[in-house]
Amino acid sequence: MTLHPDRTVLRGGTVIDGTGAVGRVVDVEIVGDRIGRVGDVNAQDGDAVVDCTGRLVMPGFIDAHAHADGAVFDADVQLALLRQGITAVIGGQDGVSYAPGDGAWASRYFAAINGAHPTYTGGGVAELLRSYDGTTSLNVGYLVPAGTVRHEVMGMTAGRADAAQLARMQQLVAEGLDAGALGLSTGLDYVPGIFADTEELAQLCVPVAAAGAIYVTHMRGGYEKNTAAGLREVVEICAPGAAHEGVRGHISHLHVDAADAERLLAEAAASGADLTFDMYPYTRGCTLVSMAVLPPEYSALDVDTAITRLSDPAERARLRADWFPAVADKPSLGPQWPSMIRVGHTPAAEWAWAPGLTLAEVAVRRGTSVEDATLDLLVAGRLEVNAVMAVRDERPVENLARLFAHPGHTGGSDGIFVGAVPHPRAWGAFARLLGTYVGRSFSWEEAAVHLSSRTAERFGLAGRGTVRTGAAADLAIVDPATVTDVATYDLPRRPARGVDDVFVGGGHVLRGGSLTGIRSGRGLRRSPSLTPSPSKGNP
Repeated sequence: MTLHPDRTVLRGGTVIDGTGAVGRVVDVEIVGDRIGRVGDVNAQDGDAVVDCTGRLVMPGFIDAHAHADGAVFDADVQLALLRQGITAVIGGQDGVSYAPGDGAWASRYFAAINGAHPTYTGGGVAELLRSYDGTTSLNVGYLVPAGTVRHEVMGMTAGRADAAQLARMQQLVAEGLDAGALGLSTGLDYVPGIFADTEELAQLCVPVAAAGAIYVTHMRGGYEKNTAAGLREVVEICAPGAAHEGVRGHISHLHVDAADAERLLAEAAASGADLTFDMYPYTRGCTLVSMAVLPPEYSALDVDTAITRLSDPAERARLRADWFPAVADKPSLGPQWPSMIRVGHTPAAEWAWAPGLTLAEVAVRRGTSVEDATLDLLVAGRLEVNAVMAVRDERPVENLARLFAHPGHTGGSDGIFVGAVPHPRAWGAFARLLGTYVGRSFSWEEAAVHLSSRTAERFGLAGRGTVRTGAAADLAIVDPATVTDVATYDLPRRPARGVDDVFVGGGHVLRGGSLTGIRSGRGLRRSPSLTPSPSKGNP
């Protein structure tokens, strides 16, 4: 069989088209990079025919929040995503990524989150998007990261932007949107985004609203018990009546009890704010160890300065006496924090044994106090250390399921691929959403909306997210009887089961559960239309 012929026929599957319509057993024709006929299709000589009997033909899933900006070129990462039916990821998340600029600052600061891009050294959003064209088996969309924009203009200055600085930041956002970015992202617990006040964020949203793009935010305050305060700021930015009236909003990785979330989202809707959110099916999180255990001012330091300070005996004594007790008082952690933070990644070869162990276990292994073991780990890894974070209150499946059913929900993994023992969500989130939550939160028909078409519509990816004539041929063939995640916290790098065939841009990129080597992915540029159209695709 030719792997990428001009025409492919998907025979006998149940088409779940992404519109919410009831699935039906019909054929699907792929011609080039587009879907042709959906109905009875007669195979011709030279056609590739894929037997989909007993399986679902669904629009490829769109991961609304992924940290695959640099990792998507890696074959193992492509396999992890495609085996979940994901055909597109949206990067530029949490306000930090490579463009605009040369990518050097973001590569250092988010080394344990995004890693480094193998080829991008500058040229802005346009050049970054070009780096994905024909070089990977998945599509990649991009958000202009507000923290990177602020760093380009103001460095790590903590003060308010003056008029000239604000105008320059708005210009960089507008240029990124003109180059095809899908919107603007903020990470208000990271630097330098944490220094931006609400008015600055609102002003950066002016070009976003003018372009009909979307404002995506890692809200201020760490979620959970602080969700209400974070959401109030989002409403202030997005609700009608301000200078930026009309900007649509999207909340990244929403973490809060379902009943609280429903109430807060209803209040936001009553204010006129147009909001959606993404959420992954796990209660544990993943972040930089330095964010969890060091004073906030350390995030604003360059790495060399931070390492020098952390190596100073006097500074370490100060942190042990004055700071670490405050870590034990954090509502999200508490006194048991050393047992709640499990190392996922360090680049230090002499610490290669640490990933998979909690900080408490690391301290036992080192024969030192937890505080000293943690500081030694950060110094050895030059702060490039991430961790899987346990939570004090594990919410049950039923609570998560209730929020997944919300009409504003879209699928997002928050997948981080850096590390020897990373969070399993990168390898399993979408498969778990299908295997565990179909029947609890949504039907198969509704799952296609939550995981594909709603995301395409919200992020301005016209012509994607549905199985209909003229749409982009991004398709996942799902076995409803076997689809499941198998990645665990102990063994997180295990690909999911139940999705063995995937098409991206018409290319049969996953066949029989294995990569074919076809690189038909591309950088996704925002379409002027917000509604998926059968006659248009991304330019």
